[in-house]
Amino acid sequence: MEDHSHTDLHDDIPALMADIGARAKAASAELAFAAPEAKTKALTAAADAVWARRSEIIEANEKDMVFGRDKGLSDAMLDRLMLDETRVEAIVAGLRAVAAQEDPVGQVMTEWDRPTGLHIKRVRTPLGVIGVIYESRPNVTADAGALCVKSGNAVILRGGSESFHSSGVLADCLQEGLRAADLPADAVQRVPTRDRAAVSEMLTMADTIDVIVPRGGKGLVGLVQREARVPVFAHLEGICHIYLDASADPEKALRVVLNAKTRRTGICGSAECLLIHRDILDTIGQGVVRALLDAGVEVRGSADLLAIEGVTAAQESDWGREYLDMIIAARVVDDIDSALSHIRTHGSNHTDAIIAEDEAAVARFFQRLDSAILMHNASTQFADGGEFGMGAEIGIATGKMHARGPVGAEQLTSFKYLVTGDGTIRG
Repeated sequence: MEDHSHTDLHDDIPALMADIGARAKAASAELAFAAPEAKTKALTAAADAVWARRSEIIEANEKDMVFGRDKGLSDAMLDRLMLDETRVEAIVAGLRAVAAQEDPVGQVMTEWDRPTGLHIKRVRTPLGVIGVIYESRPNVTADAGALCVKSGNAVILRGGSESFHSSGVLADCLQEGLRAADLPADAVQRVPTRDRAAVSEMLTMADTIDVIVPRGGKGLVGLVQREARVPVFAHLEGICHIYLDASADPEKALRVVLNAKTRRTGICGSAECLLIHRDILDTIGQGVVRALLDAGVEVRGSADLLAIEGVTAAQESDWGREYLDMIIAARVVDDIDSALSHIRTHGSNHTDAIIAEDEAAVARFFQRLDSAILMHNASTQFADGGEFGMGAEIGIATGKMHARGPVGAEQLTSFKYLVTGDGTIRG
């Protein structure tokens, strides 16, 4: 039976959100100790529901596409929003992949004995209620919902207004899966309004939401970081650098830089700035810059790169800029320390890479930078939970606390200590 009790709350956003929060908190208490098999069953049943209802999902998505076009979304944004049968199939595969993952809840992280006779265990435990605020991509509804269920957390999903209809059906499918496994359907709830006031409300629900995860552009994440009264896992931007060391292998440099920039320009792991060691400026550096230009990339270079035909002059504002487009900033540096200094000044602690054969240079790069992900001779486009073998990810965190890098099911847990004695007292 459907529950219509919060339809009359739509006009009263604070009451609507308080109701959703209270339901999520109650559901999280039950889900926290659900058997791993029950959570796996819920996600498998949700995957079946998504596939069974694919024509309904695609129909709902068509309404979203009309809304998006009327709103004047760019072609790239409309592409992110669009669902067809192939993309629905990918959502189903994502749900099954998370279902098949190892359950992190209750895992013993470490244990030890004390001379006093105490036995101490540190075990993984769910965070509680997670609020996910995201922009247009409807697949985030399924990914985020699945990861939260897997890790024993209730989730409140607030998708972008563009994906309102398709996200609604996907959230329904997740609830259908929970019911099939006799788990509380309120463990996955979607905010049933496009009203932006719901977002502001979520950011202050410290009594019912344990952590907020924003996924989207700089505007959204900045708003969340400024206004949240709840802890946030966030990355503001993916300003990814690639440094070509004097010891770089020319073929690796070419392959990696081209892939890191051009494979998909709109993702947070796309390279935005190329740093070239002065000693290889006329050889590898020039070759890589020419290859980027040939591939249709606009290269905004420092003064010593302007001799290469097609390079335009970089402005000060090009350093530390996230283009998410076929544009890259490029700069010549005197040595590895100048590269490190540039990245520390202009980077966003997301993902930075070094192309080098010199082990000492790689060790220095890995040791002295504090980005969430550091790479050696590999494309920054690998900055992704799926590529890390975590199944889906809810986002990439660049803060210092708790989760860093791709946030999968395991990163959506905290831990507690279980201490056992035998009538043991402290002397």
